[in-house]
Amino acid sequence: MTMLYILLQSSGGGLLGQLPFLAIMIAIIYFFFIRPQSKAQKEQNTFLTDLKKGQDVVTSSGIIGKITKIDDKEVGLQVNDKTTIRVTLGSISKSMTEAYNKVEEKK
Repeated sequence: MTMLYILLQSSGGGLLGQLPFLAIMIAIIYFFFIRPQSKAQKEQNTFLTDLKKGQDVVTSSGIIGKITKIDDKEVGLQVNDKTTIRVTLGSISKSMTEAYNKVEEKK
């Protein structure tokens, strides 16, 4: 009889008892993972739409260049005096460009 009583007491009250814990876990996942990621994606999209000719940028692969041409999906980057390459618009990295600009300001 006492063993049955212990098992019934340790069951925790079922789903109703676990609901607050589940809600807190969902909130933590949202505020620490989903929300910052969607905010960063929105900032990247805004950065890409605000690009202009003559702007120095860095691609996600680390190529540094000056924008010479912007299309819907392609960007022309001048990497030195005589060399221009074409890259996709999505390969230009906001975070790497900001880091590069900070380094250039210190020089």
